Amino acid sequence: MILVIDVGNTNITFGVYEGKKLVTTFRMMSKLPRTSDEYGISLREMLRTNQIDKDDIEGTIIASVVPNVMHALTGAITRYIGNEPLIVGPGVKTGIKITSDNPREIGPDRIVDVVAAYELYGGPVLVLDFGTATTYDLVTEDGCFGVGITAPGIKISAKALWEDTAKLPEIEIKKPDSILARETISSMQAGLVYGQIGQTEYIINRVKKETGYDNLKVVATGGLGRIISDETDTIQIYNRDLTLEGLRIIYEKNRQKK
Repeated sequence: MILVIDVGNTNITFGVYEGKKLVTTFRMMSKLPRTSDEYGISLREMLRTNQIDKDDIEGTIIASVVPNVMHALTGAITRYIGNEPLIVGPGVKTGIKITSDNPREIGPDRIVDVVAAYELYGGPVLVLDFGTATTYDLVTEDGCFGVGITAPGIKISAKALWEDTAKLPEIEIKKPDSILARETISSMQAGLVYGQIGQTEYIINRVKKETGYDNLKVVATGGLGRIISDETDTIQIYNRDLTLEGLRIIYEKNRQKK
């Protein structure tokens, strides 16, 4: 078994794979400061709750966009799980050629997502991740990744509405029955969700126009990705576990090297 860990701006998502099968997943908040002992004890308890023996974990891989978490988290893996984690970054084999002007600026989460999409679905492929930010990353038919678009995520936009506007309340993010809203909450929901759908469709169509990729596959992931992908024909595939799949694939590519 291998333990895959995606450290995002909001949550840390853990997954355990047995071969290519995702056995279980669980989460912690990434914004809550923890010591390595706190991480280690919590992680072992969650593994135990999911009927996973920590001695069955033969390897660990981490992709992180939150640097200040890493010292405590990697220490916890080493001490409480008993192996040294592979960290997605420079020098790690991915199978993707990064052609951007500054490859070191690209977040590990985006690299992991495009690796998964390219390996699972082939190229050219546009990968959408509806997370804290909404990202659109393009991989060419021959596996080159150098083009990406970054926009505020739905939650960021929602937070700006209720924190920076005195009379607008905090709301649940969901699609209302109609865009023709008749009261405040549904009007905010309409603006957020239909606005995101409109942005998504425009960017996808613009990418197709500028690249000439009529055969472009569009794959979405991320917590709110299901809401958007269900409402537009421009997204062909929604894969909730795309990031975890990418971590598994990268681990396998580096197993012999490691």
